[in-house]
Amino acid sequence: MLRTTVIPASLLPTGAALADAQGVGHRVKVNGMQMYYEVSGAGDPLVVLHGAYMNIPTMGAIIPKLAETHKVYAVELQGHGRTTDIDRPITYPNLADDVAAFMDAVGLPKADVFGYSMGAAAGLQLAIRHPAKVNKLVAASVAYDAKGAQPEFVAFIPQMTVETFLGAPFAAEYRKLAPNPNGFPELVRKMIALEKEPMAWEADVKKLKTPVLIIAGDADVATLEHSVAMFRLLGGGVMGDMGKPLPASRLAIMPATSHTAVITQADLLHAFIEPFLKGQTPKGLFDQEGTH
Repeated sequence: MLRTTVIPASLLPTGAALADAQGVGHRVKVNGMQMYYEVSGAGDPLVVLHGAYMNIPTMGAIIPKLAETHKVYAVELQGHGRTTDIDRPITYPNLADDVAAFMDAVGLPKADVFGYSMGAAAGLQLAIRHPAKVNKLVAASVAYDAKGAQPEFVAFIPQMTVETFLGAPFAAEYRKLAPNPNGFPELVRKMIALEKEPMAWEADVKKLKTPVLIIAGDADVATLEHSVAMFRLLGGGVMGDMGKPLPASRLAIMPATSHTAVITQADLLHAFIEPFLKGQTPKGLFDQEGTH
């Protein structure tokens, strides 16, 4: 979903895939909570931020793939996974400030960031609020304005209740990892409130100097028009092959892909992410470099 992500149980990694997704776990105190994170791989630092109701394991195979060439810091956000909850609303500015404080706590002055859904919006706010900390941002299934959501999702928000989510498969997954196994109803209340928070960041996005790779499914919660509008705010949508460098930001649309199917396609995601982080572009017929 645009802000909250519901992953069907059939798509959750299990067995070997689950084990592969796990790195070395640590905890650090951040803004009054005990934040859990895992470090894997070697190379330039990359902070990974999960979607709502998710955790590091449910991000699946993309984390170990990214860890092949990066030192990945996968974070579990407020009230999710093994990170404790605190008496504070879950908002994107709060989550972004948490990530900034986390980076300070682990000695990361600057890093690339990959976020999915809620994590992508938190990453976007991180780039807005703490631009010096973000080298490049990969934002998968993100929106900069609540008006960019599909009408079906907008209609669903007022129907959300705690009871709607109590029987969901991820409610049981929550209890397996959470420091407070009985805290799920409170998390749901905060996530429903997040859906109703004002979200209109056009002016902030337009000012961004951070290169952003926008990734969306062609059947995502955000409309295709919204993803294109965001790309244009970042300087995209120009014609190539005219002797000028391409914009620093990029747009990738995944075919036949719903919101929850974005994160399950690790190979395709990696094929988009890795060239962006390395600064590689496809070589045109008259392009001698293919790199910007």
